[in-house]
Amino acid sequence: MRVYMNEKLRGLGLEFKAPRGGDAGYDLFSVGEYVLAPQQQARIDSGLHLEIPAGYVGLVKDRSSLALAGLHTLAGVIDSAYRGELKILLVNLSARACRIRAGQRVAQLLVVPIYAAAVQPVDSLAELSVSERGAGGFGSTGS
Repeated sequence: MRVYMNEKLRGLGLEFKAPRGGDAGYDLFSVGEYVLAPQQQARIDSGLHLEIPAGYVGLVKDRSSLALAGLHTLAGVIDSAYRGELKILLVNLSARACRIRAGQRVAQLLVVPIYAAAVQPVDSLAELSVSERGAGGFGSTGS
């Protein structure tokens, strides 16, 4: 994956690098300072422009430590054709204001293959294969 790190990110002495052994996600940092009031959302600048390989997608996910504090990511699909700066949409679901510092890890990026096989329309529901779960939805598997 090709990566451009802008001046703000480089100025913080940070780099975008492969996850440590056993880790799945690439760390994403904030290059600015933000304060999110309760229920407020913000687009956090990451300082990164990525060239995700064709056939893959980037998924922006929560960092568990921030999620525990009430900060969650939203709108986290980065298409392989996108070349703009990666922005991290965070929402504060806690009852108190949350501060984000420049250089702070705020999310993680998973790069995963996508399934892009041709769609095969069928004329009736009966043409879909039978599965053990069937049409069971929310909570139908016992969890």
